[in-house]
Amino acid sequence: MNGTSQLRVCLLGEFAASRDGEALDLGGRRQRAVLALLLLARGEVVPAERLAESLWGDRAPANAAGVLQSYVSHLRRRLQPGTAARARSAVIVSEGRGYAVRLSPEAVDAWRFEALLQQAGATADPRQVAALVGEALGLWHGPALADYADEPWAEPAIVRLNELRAVAREQLLAARLELGESALLVPELEAMVAEEPLREERWRLLVLALYRARRQADALGALRRARTILADELGIDPGPGLQELEAEVLA
Repeated sequence: MNGTSQLRVCLLGEFAASRDGEALDLGGRRQRAVLALLLLARGEVVPAERLAESLWGDRAPANAAGVLQSYVSHLRRRLQPGTAARARSAVIVSEGRGYAVRLSPEAVDAWRFEALLQQAGATADPRQVAALVGEALGLWHGPALADYADEPWAEPAIVRLNELRAVAREQLLAARLELGESALLVPELEAMVAEEPLREERWRLLVLALYRARRQADALGALRRARTILADELGIDPGPGLQELEAEVLA
């Protein structure tokens, strides 16, 4: 067993790391940000200059390269105490003028989350989809990179992960609808529509759940609400998915 086998890193919530279930002290905000930036690169080498720009912007210290090297050294010691920096099992490696992380997909919750969604997308069995997507959503413990939400370097990743989470929630409820949980899902779908009323897929799922629960009048009412909101907020008509469902309900 090497020094990384029980290392776990959390991006889906407050940024943190643990080994064998015990939290690791990753140091100060900028030092922790170095590890977060490397993790977001998914194993690709990140040049030291780009790391410095993300950490300090146009206010980088004169010895930014030295400070960055110090951050990396401290992170290595805290992630893998007793492991040489050039060891083959090192978590953070130096390559050229940059750094990269070397971790298994299981070690990082965001990587595991995306892998589970890919597996779910490769099966048509709603039970498997529900199980895989449910496991993926269970990895979340708050907004992605919650403690770096105000950092420009984190914003693209946060937006992307949050969108994947929103799609996953819809995917899970769609699978549960296929498993016959229509009536049970109506309250949850109503709440999801209220959260983001401009997401047409949520309206489609709500209408479908109402229709399959034999609540045709409520389904038509939801369709009217969706049409009104989309017209008022975006100036558009419902998309093909909602229009086809509306025709089915009316028929």
